[in-house]
Amino acid sequence: MSRGSLVGALTAAALGVGFVEMRRSGGSAVDSDRWARRTTAPDYQDRHVVFGFRRALVRAGDRVLMVDDWADTGATARVARELVAECGAHWIGAACIVDGLTDPRLRHDLPLKALLNIRQL
Repeated sequence: MSRGSLVGALTAAALGVGFVEMRRSGGSAVDSDRWARRTTAPDYQDRHVVFGFRRALVRAGDRVLMVDDWADTGATARVARELVAECGAHWIGAACIVDGLTDPRLRHDLPLKALLNIRQL
């Protein structure tokens, strides 16, 4: 399990809300469910990664907060925001443990809140 999924599931449980796992590679090839998928801009390793989630789990009108362990380029959060909009849901923002954003404007644009800034480590 990825650390982001663990942190997201724990956050959802603590808040008493639903949880939707966003996976790299956009889901299993043997999964018969319909998936919403998008490819990121280059991440911290200059890779373009496909992310996705089961389309039926995010409905129009849902409010979505993305939770992750670390933010570097904001590529994952940006693709998540695009997927959420595609579903007709409302993007609340992103939350993470460590903010290592290379572009400080993203803190406002996403918006992103973090427990720690990378300079504190």
